[in-house]
Amino acid sequence: MPKASYYEAFDARTRYHQSRMRLASGDASDPRDEEEFGQGLDLIRILFVAVLAVVVARLVWLQVIDAPNLASQAESNRTNVVTLRAKRGTIYDRNGNVLAMSVDCKTIYANPKEVHDPSGVAGVLASHLGGSASDYLSVLTRDTTFAYVQRQVDEDVAADVKAELASKELTGIYYLEDSKREYPYGAVAGQVLGVVGADGQGLTGLEYYYDETLTGTDGQMIMETGLTGTPIAGGVNQVTDAKDGTDIVVSLDVDLQQKAEGELEAAVEEYEAESGSVCVMNPQTGEIYAACSTPLADITDLANTSSDALGLKLVTNSYEPGSVFKVLTTSIGIEAGAFDQNTSYNIPVTIQVGDDTVSDDDSRSEWMYMSLREMMRRSSNVAMAYLVQNVMGAKTFADGVAGYGIGSKTGIDYPGESSGIVKSYEEYDGSTAGFMSFGQSVSVPMIQIARAYACVANDGTLVIPHFMIQKDGQDVSWPTSKGPISKKTADEETDMMRYVMTNGTGKLGQVEGYDIAGKTGTGEQASEEGSYESFRYVASLCGFANADDPEVLVYVGLNGVPHLASQSAAPLFATVMSEALTDLSIPPTS
Repeated sequence: MPKASYYEAFDARTRYHQSRMRLASGDASDPRDEEEFGQGLDLIRILFVAVLAVVVARLVWLQVIDAPNLASQAESNRTNVVTLRAKRGTIYDRNGNVLAMSVDCKTIYANPKEVHDPSGVAGVLASHLGGSASDYLSVLTRDTTFAYVQRQVDEDVAADVKAELASKELTGIYYLEDSKREYPYGAVAGQVLGVVGADGQGLTGLEYYYDETLTGTDGQMIMETGLTGTPIAGGVNQVTDAKDGTDIVVSLDVDLQQKAEGELEAAVEEYEAESGSVCVMNPQTGEIYAACSTPLADITDLANTSSDALGLKLVTNSYEPGSVFKVLTTSIGIEAGAFDQNTSYNIPVTIQVGDDTVSDDDSRSEWMYMSLREMMRRSSNVAMAYLVQNVMGAKTFADGVAGYGIGSKTGIDYPGESSGIVKSYEEYDGSTAGFMSFGQSVSVPMIQIARAYACVANDGTLVIPHFMIQKDGQDVSWPTSKGPISKKTADEETDMMRYVMTNGTGKLGQVEGYDIAGKTGTGEQASEEGSYESFRYVASLCGFANADDPEVLVYVGLNGVPHLASQSAAPLFATVMSEALTDLSIPPTS
């Protein structure tokens, strides 16, 4: 081993001296050195290329792939985007009176980073906007550069806030243009018009139904801000103007509407009704002049208005109509050729309808020959069931009911319309037709009955009850359709309805000097157990004037009332009809 080490050391020294000699003579071409040197350079090149690739990839990512996102983040860090609310379209009544409008107001907001005295600012806000100072402190101390304080503030109130803050040299509060909904006639027609939420969206009534038409297109303001969120003087300030909504004209007559609401409330109290409804319309066009249900809605005081009050019950709720349905029953039979108003039948004291025995309210003790005209005058349930079961037949009756649109939505431009509960002919049992003949075993909203009566008044043409008559200054047309009866039948039915008003159950609904055709209805109401309750009726009267060329139709209904229609609904009808005839300037016939 020592000997080997000696030679190894000698060999190393020899190589060292040879290397020194080559370097001294300029010869450095030892292959082994060149190989080691080349391997080093390759490693450096690889490392350099790898680093360069990482740098290039990062640049590509930042400048190409993620550039839009980075630009957006940078933009959002130095800009505030504020929505500019569009004004909703104005709603006018048929005479040009403003029923709902948007008025200018202010939205107050804060930049908490500029609010140096939160307590002082909160005190000023509370003194003008309501509440206590503590209610505003959480907003004024948020970690943001934009926070709403209160929206839809009256302009004079906002001006007072601004003036007091300025006088006390309190900073950080700013103001935006805004608008809010106002109703010049207060609560009048509240159920029909509906309400608008704080975000400007219609929530009920026509405000909801025509929300897309009334709602404009919001604009926006982009403000370039500094680090604290303060707008930069001379910075970018882009404004996209809001586009206001479209104006509409509705068929309501606000004066008549106000009177109808007052008369209805008085009648509900006088006749001890649970609720009531009134509808006044033009039977030839379907335009609704007035419509309301109790409880009435005060859209100026929503905190004290129930959700039940915001719906129009004559459209959304269904009831058993009672004897007003007899106009449909008799006209269907006349159209079918089964009888005319002078045809007489020997009507029994009672009649079997399914498993039940039906009788009349007149306490008859003997059979009686009655013409169709007399049946209507007396409002005989027994006679109606007799006609359907023994003369015209259930199929003819069912087809006529469907032809009037009973059980189908009328298409009225109001949200939440009910179809009602009406059996088709295929669903009839042994008692269905008999009970339906006088308005039981069927449940419909009152607007369906009003439409059927308008068909009689309009010579057999069905119209669509509606509110909108103009949109953006242009008339709106509503389609009509052929009803289940002819003009001849309509005329004959109208003549019988006149007789009801002059000599029958509708006498207290007559208006002196006018030719009115109508029919009362006292519909028993079913209890939760399914049986009919005593002295709890839907008392109604529907009629039109003047009968030869009707321009106005009135339907009144009192729900859950302990009085017959002849003694409750009829007087209310007379009052509302009288107001309508006067308000619409319809002349008397005598």
